Amino acid sequence: MKTSKAQAQDNRAHVVQTASALFRERGYDGVSVAELMAAAGFTHGGFYKQFRSKADLMAESAACGMAQTAALAAGMDRPAFVRSYLSRAHRDTRAAGCTMAALGADAARQPKAVRAAFAEGIEHLLQALEKEVSAPEQTGPGVAGEMGEVRAHAIDTLAHAVGALVLSRACPDDSPLADEILSVCRDRMLQRLAAAP
Repeated sequence: MKTSKAQAQDNRAHVVQTASALFRERGYDGVSVAELMAAAGFTHGGFYKQFRSKADLMAESAACGMAQTAALAAGMDRPAFVRSYLSRAHRDTRAAGCTMAALGADAARQPKAVRAAFAEGIEHLLQALEKEVSAPEQTGPGVAGEMGEVRAHAIDTLAHAVGALVLSRACPDDSPLADEILSVCRDRMLQRLAAAP
């Protein structure tokens, strides 16, 4: 029986979402195409009907995961984002967590399309963090400098949050250091946010 165009698109989206979770949990090299397709409920042979290569799927799944994180960030102010991002729950759920923290270092060694998907995802996440601070009525002289500060602050917040999560995840799950890193970094970031003009 032939698959309809709509069903084919749904199947593709399901494979991308499955890949996004598996890659975050096990890394790009930790998941074979056969394992990925089996987890999505399809045969290995169907992969190349949907994707040209594993790298294409990696790029698409990175974009999917990064969009999920940006959507969550868009609904929070920065302190709420920091509390959520640097929580033990987020640390312990790699498959459902931030793609940047799970795969950022690995992405640096991947083809250009994967790195481009990460760059675009980071940009969207920064925009989500910037919106919370940027007021539409800000106009006039000096606004460009203020907006530059807003962006710099968003980059600083994201870089510190991702770095803290990566360090915590590098420790064994039952390590007191894993929790200490999250706690210290979360508290310091929240203090800086409270003191920011």
